[in-house]
Amino acid sequence: MTREFTVEEVQRYARHIILPGVGAEGQRKLLDAKVLVVGTGGLGSPISMYLAAAGVGTIGLVDFDKVDLTNLQRQIVHGTSDVGRPKVESARDTLLDLNPNIEVVTYDTLLSSANALEVLEPWDIVVDGTDNFPVRYLVNDATQMLGKPLVYGSIYQFEGQATVFMPGPETPCYRCLFPQPPPPGTVPSCAEAGVFGVLPGIVGCIQATEAIKLITGLGQTLEGRLLIFDALGMEFQTVRLRWDADCPVCGKEPTITELIDYEAFCGLPSRT
Repeated sequence: MTREFTVEEVQRYARHIILPGVGAEGQRKLLDAKVLVVGTGGLGSPISMYLAAAGVGTIGLVDFDKVDLTNLQRQIVHGTSDVGRPKVESARDTLLDLNPNIEVVTYDTLLSSANALEVLEPWDIVVDGTDNFPVRYLVNDATQMLGKPLVYGSIYQFEGQATVFMPGPETPCYRCLFPQPPPPGTVPSCAEAGVFGVLPGIVGCIQATEAIKLITGLGQTLEGRLLIFDALGMEFQTVRLRWDADCPVCGKEPTITELIDYEAFCGLPSRT
């Protein structure tokens, strides 16, 4: 049975409903979709806000951190009055104020090998807004094992990148792009190296765009292509990605068939 829009929904989503290629059918797909955003920081802020504004019916938020004053230069889903609050609670309140008709599910927890499959399993699409290598590898492996699309993004100082990793044979995953993590200490965090405040807004909007395209079937996604953005030069480059037949997760003969200790894999002490 076709879902009927309420009068308020017709008004709220009018610019989508009249848009060729989206229309009423596309908006219904958005309303029925369930998207999990891992991280509610610089990338997670624009990702979650634009998904909420677009009418994605159920949005999940995963984060274990609390809002800090240093976050506010880029993490626009939070405000000054939220300092000290759990990030998932602050983000949830912002999203529901933006669109009270959606459902927001929060996971105030550290995503780990022990809980990742359970947390990710109910969702249609996973969007990676994390800022550390152990969780990136964890989310990649978990989405591959669960057969979920993964919208990836990362930022560093003035540069960012984004792509879409699809499950299935002969489609590249994060491990095909980065088979091994960098040695510990070689890639400084945002706290150590700084980050251009608007950069995650640009990359996060690209990730939200890709998630919406996956839901509605619009256009061509970044599957098989890595989009690289240089904010100082205001340049975009696209690099073709190749599937690695020897990839331990998505290759012809996978050797990683269950989640591992990702802190140890990245040469870091365990946080659990």
